Amino acid sequence: MPSDPLLPDSGRRVFVALGDSFTEGVGDRDERLPNGVRGWADRVAEKLAKAQPGWKYANLAIRSKRLRHIVDEQLEPALGMRPTLVTLYAGGNDILDLKTDMSALMADYEQLVAALAGTGATVVLFTGFDVKVSALLEPLKKRNTYYNQRVRHIAEKYGAVLVDYWCLDAFHDRRMWDSDRLHMSKAGHKYLAGQVLDQLGVPHKIKPKDWEPPARPSLREWERRQRRWVHDWVLPLFGRKLRGVTLGDTLTPRWPQPVKVPRKGGLKKLAGGTSDAGSTPSGSSPR
Repeated sequence: MPSDPLLPDSGRRVFVALGDSFTEGVGDRDERLPNGVRGWADRVAEKLAKAQPGWKYANLAIRSKRLRHIVDEQLEPALGMRPTLVTLYAGGNDILDLKTDMSALMADYEQLVAALAGTGATVVLFTGFDVKVSALLEPLKKRNTYYNQRVRHIAEKYGAVLVDYWCLDAFHDRRMWDSDRLHMSKAGHKYLAGQVLDQLGVPHKIKPKDWEPPARPSLREWERRQRRWVHDWVLPLFGRKLRGVTLGDTLTPRWPQPVKVPRKGGLKKLAGGTSDAGSTPSGSSPR
């Protein structure tokens, strides 16, 4: 570890990740792991364990969760784990709901951050990225900008580490995104893990993808991609909204109790078995 890390070594090393699909790892598929995904938080946990043996890790994030769900379902368990490092991304799904009162949302967000900061843990917060999914979502840009301004202010107020996702130019490349255009791809999750580790001062060897410039698709190819995206993602999304269900309704947290992360073999070594901490990972579920 660096001589002046942002993670003071008190002897306790417990990393707890809170949030929704962003933190659960959706888009970074790995059927060997709980819920069939890996994600940036798993990668951060593994690098922490390599830098400082003894780190334990819990990931309570579940896709589709709103801020109120994260407060109601994840905060109390997280506080009970006495974390020394907490990451939080919350509110993205609320922004997509046009009925959301943004001022009230961010007041609740600040209360959540205050509770986490009150533990004395290092808290990591994230702004949101301006995902160019469709012109139909451009009206949400103002809401996203307000969200980011408030997150930056709250991070400064509570001494949290800020990963300013909005400013990460690498994510302008569509290859950093999964086929649904809303979640990061494997490359995106890997890159973000590197950004988090950089902010924490943790050594790693994660490097950005060295891609050739993306080829510009023909009009026919663009239309084909649009039709496939609407068929595979947009229509099912609206169908779920009409039925009042989400992809996270039947899922449980991927790592519901702190597991001791092996220095070698990473979390895949624990999947399907019992961890060194005496807890069993949750079972895999389809996306």
